[in-house]
Amino acid sequence: MMSKTSKELLEQFRIQCKARGLSITPQRTAIYEALIGSEDHPRTEDIYNRVKAAFPDMSIDTVYRTLCLFAEIGFVRLVEGYGEAKRYDPDMECHHHFRCMRCGRILDFKEPRFDALEVPQQFKQTCAVSSIKVVLEGVCEQCLQKSVEP
Repeated sequence: MMSKTSKELLEQFRIQCKARGLSITPQRTAIYEALIGSEDHPRTEDIYNRVKAAFPDMSIDTVYRTLCLFAEIGFVRLVEGYGEAKRYDPDMECHHHFRCMRCGRILDFKEPRFDALEVPQQFKQTCAVSSIKVVLEGVCEQCLQKSVEP
């Protein structure tokens, strides 16, 4: 769903790291590459499993802290865990999510009407809302097909 190429995203990553005074370590780069190469919304463990062959001494804690840092500085979005493990989304373009209640799969979708949702008045006056996210929950097409197969 991302419109930029991996090469463009990596270059942007390097520029943003330098601008923030962050070291561009091979480990951080590998974690970011694993994220932008994902077609799913990976958990910390998923990213760890994707990079551990290249960095066998890297701990899962390092991956977790790096992903938290990436979310904090805007390299990825945190997709709420809903009581499960946190999931990460490298697609920073405006979009929303559908979460399957059976298999846990998260699907991206765009809907201009959802992008235009207004903050309720009670929150406009008392809070500083930084983003609006729409999450649809239900059963995905694959799970629905499984339930009708003999």
